[in-house]
Amino acid sequence: MATLSLPTATPIDAAPARARIATDVWHTYAVALAAAGVMIGVYWDISWHMSIGRDSFWTPAHLLIQASGLVAGLSSGYVAIKTTFWGSAAERSASVGFWGFRAPLGAWVCVWGCIAMLASAPFDNWWHNAYGLDVKIVSPPHTILALGIFAIVLGALLLTLAKQNRSAASERPRYAVLYVIAGGLMVMNFGIFLTEFSLRWQQHGAEFYRLAALAYPFALVAIARGSTLRWPATAAAAVYMIVMLALMWILQLVPATPKLGPIYQPITHLVTLAFPVWLVGPGIAIDILRHRARRLPDSALAIALGAAFLATFVAVQWPFARFLVDDAAARNWFFNADNWVYFASPGYVLRARHFAQPTADAGAFAVALVYAIGSAWLGLAWGRWMSRVQR
Repeated sequence: MATLSLPTATPIDAAPARARIATDVWHTYAVALAAAGVMIGVYWDISWHMSIGRDSFWTPAHLLIQASGLVAGLSSGYVAIKTTFWGSAAERSASVGFWGFRAPLGAWVCVWGCIAMLASAPFDNWWHNAYGLDVKIVSPPHTILALGIFAIVLGALLLTLAKQNRSAASERPRYAVLYVIAGGLMVMNFGIFLTEFSLRWQQHGAEFYRLAALAYPFALVAIARGSTLRWPATAAAAVYMIVMLALMWILQLVPATPKLGPIYQPITHLVTLAFPVWLVGPGIAIDILRHRARRLPDSALAIALGAAFLATFVAVQWPFARFLVDDAAARNWFFNADNWVYFASPGYVLRARHFAQPTADAGAFAVALVYAIGSAWLGLAWGRWMSRVQR
């Protein structure tokens, strides 16, 4: 059974810290790169489905996802074997035990994530052969894959976090930056999973704000509390938006035509996900509040953070959604408000040019506020735990 010890993050001697870090620094960077590869592959795969259809398992996007999972899983497995049988005392002290083997906590999470991702591949292939094309992101095999992907990104987050927490002061900034990059990928994972509930014509509805309030405050607050940087929530939100926008703009330049029917839209290039939701504003609000109200108890701080998130999120996203839906100036490559999948019927497109009903009202926002406060409170609790992770 796994045993885990989480000592308090206290200053440590620089020489032992460097010795511990030098032994496996390559692994931390490899897993962080794998997490980025997985998330890029997921975005690319969704774009492939929206533009071409699922013509084969062996698409470039699928290969990137699985290869990235293998990099994270196999490198973590190697670290576990090396630490167990040939690891130094310092390496073993910076690891946790599982079934007699020893490795950093993040490595174990990556191993299990890799197993889940590999298991999802034949399941997904069978699902498509049995049921044909799926037009939903959240199907049973995709859910297993999503859990594996979440584990890979979480593993990267834990590995970079442990490095940050046990590094000497001179080396801590680079791992702190790597940690918020992994945090941004985690936020991206949340955002992609909520895609079906975040379509631009849904962004005046109660469900959109409820789900956003459940997911994003937790992620941003937890990342911020675990970081040693001054603006970590802002940085993580910026990483999320930069990666999403870069993929949105670049993939639109790739030629593509549908291979499955029915074909309603004249697709000539890859169709990408819509403009990402604006999280930089809420990230700034969270960081400012954490600095100015850091002496508040967590219960009071959670109320302030939840309210700040929802207020800034609505203030930015509500008018921006109206711009995307109603303004012809948004229907271009930059804002991507005409990103219709090839199987979008004319009737669907016509309905999607208007906001879905019912529109969120005061009662809906009151519920979203409760969700945001609860989400922020959980983020504070998890972030407090993360601030002590050293293994």
